[in-house]
Amino acid sequence: MDQVHNLLAQFGVAWPKLIAQIIIFLVLYWTLNKFAFGPIIKVLEERRRRIEEGQANAEKIKVQLAEAEKRYEEVLHKANLEAQQLIEETRKSGDALAQKQAQDAIRQAEEIIAKAKADIEIERNKMESDVRKAMVGLVVDTTAKVTGKVLTADDQARLNEETTRQLAA
Repeated sequence: MDQVHNLLAQFGVAWPKLIAQIIIFLVLYWTLNKFAFGPIIKVLEERRRRIEEGQANAEKIKVQLAEAEKRYEEVLHKANLEAQQLIEETRKSGDALAQKQAQDAIRQAEEIIAKAKADIEIERNKMESDVRKAMVGLVVDTTAKVTGKVLTADDQARLNEETTRQLAA
């Protein structure tokens, strides 16, 4: 025990000072952990959660866009089938009146197809616009949440333009 005491004395260790330093260290550690590290970790976790939500929302929008594309293809296929059926029906009749009816049916089929394509294009453009608006809103909201500041109108306009350009590409 004497040797340990001599060794500690050689290194300049004074028990009262060592105990005081240990107590101060523990108080400082507890204070920092409670008032500094804890809230910072909570803020970082909240930001991580918000980013994950934004990514999940973006994935949902991609899925919705894919479903819209699928519906577009189905409607186009259905319109093509209807047009083919009308054409086949008109071909089965063989006389001059049937020829005229065939021409009318073909014209109607082309109009149906043209109208269906126009309707599908309008619906597709509307859905793309809705998806872009939703993405722009998500980007603005996510950016505002991640940066922790309220975005100005100029910031929002710039983000809208950048997101629209990226989505168009």
